[in-house]
Amino acid sequence: MPLYEIETNAHIMITATETPEEAQALAVEQYPSDEIIRITKRPKQMWVISKSFLGLNSQVEPCEQARDCLARAAGDKLHAIRLYMHETGSDLHEAQRAIETNMSLGW
Repeated sequence: MPLYEIETNAHIMITATETPEEAQALAVEQYPSDEIIRITKRPKQMWVISKSFLGLNSQVEPCEQARDCLARAAGDKLHAIRLYMHETGSDLHEAQRAIETNMSLGW
């Protein structure tokens, strides 16, 4: 089944459907207030996200500790950053990158 990339004004979605029309219908069902900008059939049967595009490098990787801090902070980013700094000894910049990276990866 082909993969379709659906870009809206607020999201980028990947879905496996038989046709672009089915992909569009699914996007409208899930995010009815979004405006669809484009639908593209992916050239391969996989979706790849560059870690460098997300700002991930060898210094900051998604980690369970950052996710745990986010969970204990109930999603409050500032509180999670403080918890992460306290528990790891990281400076503000490192803690912010770790927490925000994990938030962007779908905490």
